[in-house]
Amino acid sequence: MPINTIFSWLIRKRLHQIDLFLKYPIEVQNEVLHELIRAARYTSWGKQYDYASIKNYETFRERVPLQHYSDIRPYVDRLLLGEQNLLWHTSIDWFAKSSGTTSDKSKYIPVSREALEDCHYRGGKDLLGLYINNKKKTKIYTGKCLVVGGSSSANPLGGEASYIGDLSAIIIKYLPLWVEMRRTPDRSIALMDKWDEKIEAMAKTTSKENVSNIVGVPSWVLVLMKRILEITGKNHILEVWPNLELYMHGGISFKPYRKQFEKLLPGNQVNYIESYNASEGFFGIQDRFNSDDMLLMLDYGMFYEFIPMTVFGEKEPKAIPLSEVQMGENYALVISTNAGLWRYVIGDTIRFTSLSPYRIQVTGRTKHFINAFGEELIIDNAENALKTACDKTGAGIREYTGAPRYMNDHETGGHEWLIEFSTVPQSMVAFTEAFDAALKAVNSDYEAKRSYDLTLRMPLIQALPKGTFYLWMKSKGKLGGQHKVPRLANNREYLEAILAFAENAFADV
Repeated sequence: MPINTIFSWLIRKRLHQIDLFLKYPIEVQNEVLHELIRAARYTSWGKQYDYASIKNYETFRERVPLQHYSDIRPYVDRLLLGEQNLLWHTSIDWFAKSSGTTSDKSKYIPVSREALEDCHYRGGKDLLGLYINNKKKTKIYTGKCLVVGGSSSANPLGGEASYIGDLSAIIIKYLPLWVEMRRTPDRSIALMDKWDEKIEAMAKTTSKENVSNIVGVPSWVLVLMKRILEITGKNHILEVWPNLELYMHGGISFKPYRKQFEKLLPGNQVNYIESYNASEGFFGIQDRFNSDDMLLMLDYGMFYEFIPMTVFGEKEPKAIPLSEVQMGENYALVISTNAGLWRYVIGDTIRFTSLSPYRIQVTGRTKHFINAFGEELIIDNAENALKTACDKTGAGIREYTGAPRYMNDHETGGHEWLIEFSTVPQSMVAFTEAFDAALKAVNSDYEAKRSYDLTLRMPLIQALPKGTFYLWMKSKGKLGGQHKVPRLANNREYLEAILAFAENAFADV
């Protein structure tokens, strides 16, 4: 039976299931919660909070406190040593290593077989299925999927069967054979931990393959594609992969990278689809072309709650269920999962763009913001403003970070931005003015604080030499995987460190 016939049958079956949670979202979520509680009632956690007697969401919310990683770390430490039946009733043998930023402290997120199969794998299949449903004449079946993933290693504390690594590496390591046959490069290259060597090996190998779709973080995919062009001498990537038609991205905003991708992938042949997935779970899929929001996936073994950001900083903020959310409001995302995360605050903020069906946009991080002067600037504001400034001045951006400039005896406060341009604007003054105007347009608090320069003065933008962020991350041992450049911070720790590094690294340039 042809592979496209098999895929078509599976897609039709799955689309029927998706249609059910579109029609009955609250009922589906309540059923997910019921199943999660039932499954974990005899675990150490379930006994502690008497899951056997919990019959509804209200009791669950009252009895089980909100959790951060520091709260569950004692359980994770025991799981790493090989104990079981602590947070979840089936074996936890995999741990997704995540830092989120360049912080030295790593998090080890438990990954169960149920989470891998019913959440992460299902998310990947749904992403492809929804794409194929939208693009009837796709030829994506004819080529291979290029996956730019991380690495993993045996857990030194938990025995040979226990692994620690980037979630992408765990996913690759245990892919079904029929999926593995359609993926490139092979595992010996895909799971390499030295990124310089991995990119080189991937470029040499995959440039000879028939790649029809790509999955990976934008920054690393760009590095790979540019190296492939250097090796092959081609002008653009479609000369290397003429059947490439889909790029699936997630994890960080695509806005600063889109122009660079369009230069390497000219024309309208390649479609760009966003997903919202993390070490903790797979949450959303862009189910429509030319949209900037994602369908919230409700049947992946995850129960969602939401903390309005207006109360997030309170000692005991109240989370609300899906049935109570409102459009346009910023929420901190809270999840309970089929890997034993209970009322876990993952650190992302989202807003709803639709309530029928439930669609979302990721707006930033609960800890990645600038609010030194009451401006409440989040990553979503910065991304949109940078895109506007680039569009108006013809600039392109590789990486950036922003932080406050504090008030002193002589000057009001402001924001300082370190930007590594792929295309430097002809006038930095014009770029700064466009960026400032765009921030005012998307953030009324910023606009108010900027009035007459009374609280906030014009942003200070410093252009850094190409390669600064890459070399700084490399110096910290934070290349690849889940490590990301910190976009916004409410202090100057990262900004000062990067400035000092750049001064030393490029002193003789």
